[in-house]
Amino acid sequence: MRAVHNKLVRDKIPEIIANAGKTAHTHILTEDEYIAELDKKLGEEVAEYQVDKSIEELADMLEVMYAIAQARGWSVSELEKVRSEKAEKRGGFKDKIYLEYVEDGNE
Repeated sequence: MRAVHNKLVRDKIPEIIANAGKTAHTHILTEDEYIAELDKKLGEEVAEYQVDKSIEELADMLEVMYAIAQARGWSVSELEKVRSEKAEKRGGFKDKIYLEYVEDGNE
């Protein structure tokens, strides 16, 4: 039986498959393919989080975001610095503010 996946997987997945007595057929992606697959993977992880709201899915999203940052030439510390600066300038989300609409003073 053959299960087709055609997706980016974590580094130890082929070893885990082999330890289960199965054979994983894989290849190494080019840099452009890798970034494109990471972007797809982030969408998958977000969708999975939306279904079960688990901390494990949040951790998966974070792992993919770290990989995307590194693949695009940014360090995790640079990512955190940008996040922190943006939070300082525009705030975070802890105040639970929901913007309904904005009126133009000319109306």
